[in-house]
Amino acid sequence: MTEPYAVPVPRGYRVGVWEVRDPLATGAFGSVYAARRTTDGTPRTAALKFLPTGTGTPRQLAHLRELVEREVELYRRLKRPRLIRMYETVVVDDPGHPELDGATVLVLEKAEGSLHGVRPAEPGPLLAQICEGLAQLHQAGWVHGDLKPANVLLMKDGSARLADFNMAAELEGTHAYTPAFSTPDYTPPELLWAEIGERGRRIRPSADVWAFGVLAHLLLTDSFPLPGGTPTARRDAAAAYARGTDELRLSPELPDAWREIVRECLARTHAERIGTRALLRRVEAVAGTGRSPRLRRRRPRRTTSVLVAAVALAAVGLGVWAGRGDSGDAKDTAAAYGAAELRTDRGVPVAYRRLIVDSAHDCRQPEVSPALLAAMLKAESDFDPDLSDPAKNEYGIARWTPSVLRWWIRADGAPATATPAPPLTPSQSIPAVSRYLCFIEPRLKNSLPGDRRVLLAASYRTSYKKVNAAGGVPPNQRAYAARVAHWLKEYTPPGEQ
Repeated sequence: MTEPYAVPVPRGYRVGVWEVRDPLATGAFGSVYAARRTTDGTPRTAALKFLPTGTGTPRQLAHLRELVEREVELYRRLKRPRLIRMYETVVVDDPGHPELDGATVLVLEKAEGSLHGVRPAEPGPLLAQICEGLAQLHQAGWVHGDLKPANVLLMKDGSARLADFNMAAELEGTHAYTPAFSTPDYTPPELLWAEIGERGRRIRPSADVWAFGVLAHLLLTDSFPLPGGTPTARRDAAAAYARGTDELRLSPELPDAWREIVRECLARTHAERIGTRALLRRVEAVAGTGRSPRLRRRRPRRTTSVLVAAVALAAVGLGVWAGRGDSGDAKDTAAAYGAAELRTDRGVPVAYRRLIVDSAHDCRQPEVSPALLAAMLKAESDFDPDLSDPAKNEYGIARWTPSVLRWWIRADGAPATATPAPPLTPSQSIPAVSRYLCFIEPRLKNSLPGDRRVLLAASYRTSYKKVNAAGGVPPNQRAYAARVAHWLKEYTPPGEQ
């Protein structure tokens, strides 16, 4: 070993069916070793990450256990193509080796190495894969919190996987809470001196976007985007940039196609940074890798009655696909958009597919799915964007009452300054349905019987308070709920019922 390992493990040491071979990497809180299986079965090789949760002072143990629990929880709940896989966890029971006794061992997919100290000949495809991994994390409601080259692993086939999730945290609304540890060169300015509360430091997905911008600049130019010969000097430069007393000076070696992407990642404030989905779309276009496949959302708790939706990693406005005279390939792509979660052979208008799918994905509640939105639009208006019912004061494809739509029309959650006037366009109406359903879902009682999605639709027609009070779909909404249930079944792909 060329450096002290946080957890020294002798070669040949046995952990379950695994035998430790060569050391691979170490950090402040754990060490990773190559291992081989000693019994028949697959995989034959793995990487064992030793996390010392069995020794130390009570304060150290509490901290280390928190880090272990974060990482194990993410691995257990998220199975994504761009995240390194965990096969199992083992707790060492070996009083004869007190330095290892009680340690938690993560048995992980073995990589060939990491990006640390590596400058790939063609970094574009790797950057697209890294960004795809971030999109998978963020869509699932997690923040990585420590994206850097050492935490990007390279597989045997040359592809990239994100790893090392002991700083990762699940979002609670717009923020997550992580320990006050991070690598300064990849930490956004607003977190360098952020207040540390009882639950840790508040962090947003935009922190990962900043880290991606730094990493991209490093891979493309072999230099950091902020000046300074040491991490401390670069940290001070980041603070000056955030205050507006210094400008961002990107390397002249940075290719023009990447320059604006890196700038948008390294915006001074979190609010100015590009969103993860838009970033993925831009990176894939510049890297020439094509769009990543749609990925499945995390499975909800109510597995018997909830549709598991897929993850949309790229959002393009309706106008890109409708009324622009695109090529046949573009039309075919639009017709198949979101096919894994919204059937293509049941009459959902092609012009609205992308808007329906992307609007559903703007809500992290898995019940708010593309199939549900499509079923509601069918039941409300038969997809008629010009619907006008002055007697009920309802207009457009989703039958919005303008005074109600005012509260849900804006993406930032604030009410519009003025009540929208008919005609109400699909681009106004459909995303607002998703926002309203996303608001309703946690307010419905968990004890209500029936399909949660149909209860959401009934709440849209009346209110969640009335649905809660009725103990389910109110009698005067049962016909409407039956229509939604019918079309929901029609629009849900086989195997997802």
